[in-house]
Amino acid sequence: MLKQLREKRAKLVAEMRGIIETAEGEDRDLTAEEQETFDAAKASKDDLDKRIERLENVEASEAALDAIVPAASRRAGIQRPGGDPAPREFESIGEFLSAVRFNQNDQRLSFVEGVGAETDENGLRSEMRMDNDTQGGFMVPTQFRSTIMSVSPQDALVRPRASVIPAGSPPDAGITMPALDQSGDNPGNVFGGMTFAWIEEGGEKPETDAELRGISLVPHEIAGFVTVTDKLLRNWQASASFLENLMRGGVSAAEDYAFLRGTGKGQPLGALNAPVLKGVNRVTANQVTYTDLVNMVAVLLMRGGSPVWSIPQGALPQIAKLKDENGNYIWIANARDGFAGTLLGYPVRWNNRAPALGSKGDILLADWSYYLIKDGSGPFVAASEHVKFTSNKTVIKIFWNVDGAPWMHAPFKEENGYEVSPFVALDVPG
Repeated sequence: MLKQLREKRAKLVAEMRGIIETAEGEDRDLTAEEQETFDAAKASKDDLDKRIERLENVEASEAALDAIVPAASRRAGIQRPGGDPAPREFESIGEFLSAVRFNQNDQRLSFVEGVGAETDENGLRSEMRMDNDTQGGFMVPTQFRSTIMSVSPQDALVRPRASVIPAGSPPDAGITMPALDQSGDNPGNVFGGMTFAWIEEGGEKPETDAELRGISLVPHEIAGFVTVTDKLLRNWQASASFLENLMRGGVSAAEDYAFLRGTGKGQPLGALNAPVLKGVNRVTANQVTYTDLVNMVAVLLMRGGSPVWSIPQGALPQIAKLKDENGNYIWIANARDGFAGTLLGYPVRWNNRAPALGSKGDILLADWSYYLIKDGSGPFVAASEHVKFTSNKTVIKIFWNVDGAPWMHAPFKEENGYEVSPFVALDVPG
């Protein structure tokens, strides 16, 4: 079709040239009839130019797809005349990782320059520390981002229960969230500094402005590495489930640890290191008693929410053998039905990311809806064959940006002066 259109255009151009050469040979201008014929030929030629340009663009796009997408990798998707269908998205995270490693020209990949690089004192990006020259990474496709970052309450302690702020735009910009200032004397502190008074008709209304404090969250970069064989990456149909579970588990574990035990310096502020944490001294060192647990519940902020226990697995023998004053087991009645799912009315999560038994915070009772998470950009993926080149292995780096901190600045006193907190930890003996 394109050849035929070009031939028609060539004939029109020759016709236009013939009219001009005839007039110039006789040293005169075009006659009215010649001008009419010339204008008609030019109009037809301009119309052909547009049609030819459209077809040339289509053919160029098809040629680019043929060059980028190997025939062996094409799957159901965008049908092209004269060619195999081009895939619109990756079938699995295994295929995505294989493309990142072996076929970075795949049109389905989205490379983001500058992410994942180290930042110098001037805020400028420098070289990634991965023994290659790639200053950036490939954005994990949307359908896999939700799989990796959205974890169930059984897979992670904090994220499924926290208040999560989406990345927004720009995704890595800091955000300051208002929080009620609940310091000071009660009962005003309970309402964030607002005071109330009964007034007579026509009396002066009191000032009732709330006092607010800011909680600043700036997403920090966190990165993880995994080494896999090149053979495994190429066989992505078989490795997809393994790689997906590996990444999802690694991401949830890294975040959970930071949200629980982070220092707040270049990383999230974990609940166990936050000023809002309220400690309860245990009765006996390295032990967990029924009295300890009751004392913890007694100072928990009870205003809805869904508090949950976080307990290291090393404490299980002591928890299972808790007895009341009459010597009766309080958690299990027998060894037939297994362990109960709740303790003093709150769900139990065995959590080996918690401090060891006997340490401060080994037992934590927390309402994680009072914890803020600010998501940033990512996740991204980069791959390097250089580090393990002689072993035919690839180092895969996954990195993203996130921050987190408790919403409250400190425990606070209720109207009657009783101090409570949404984060209560068992401490060492007083």
